[in-house]
Amino acid sequence: MHHTLIALVEDKPGVLNRVASLFRRRNFNIESLTVGRTAEEGVSRMTIVIDTDPAGAQRVGAYLNKLVDVLQVEELVAGVAVARDLALVKVTVGGHDKASLLRVVDETRAHIVDTGEQSMTLEITGEPPHVDAVIARLKPLGIIEMVRTGQVAMRRGDTALSATQYS
Repeated sequence: MHHTLIALVEDKPGVLNRVASLFRRRNFNIESLTVGRTAEEGVSRMTIVIDTDPAGAQRVGAYLNKLVDVLQVEELVAGVAVARDLALVKVTVGGHDKASLLRVVDETRAHIVDTGEQSMTLEITGEPPHVDAVIARLKPLGIIEMVRTGQVAMRRGDTALSATQYS
């Protein structure tokens, strides 16, 4: 089962390496890892998706909390979080009806971000299952190249994860 952990960390060199090493040492596989700046100066946010049982997710959260540069860790529960993924997918436009590709684009809210003579690059954003479903529809049309950002997520509603208390 997939579990999403959010870690607010100090924005310093070596922090990502220490977090990744923790997962390696504890023999947990990271399904997705995204890191980016937050609105708070000196704080980055990691969204980590792991495939484990609830007890494993709880252990990983506890391990993360013990790292010096980690300010706060929270597991986001499905339904209580908004999660999004981004994929860029280059699809061949030769050898099949271009109308089929445009129909997939229209029906799935994908966006055309680049076109070439033999290919079209699409941007797909949404919840990870939506991105998976669109990619599955594009496979028979001929995917040339694909890249995904990994999941980003945050709490629904008015509450926010904030490191202000740690500054």
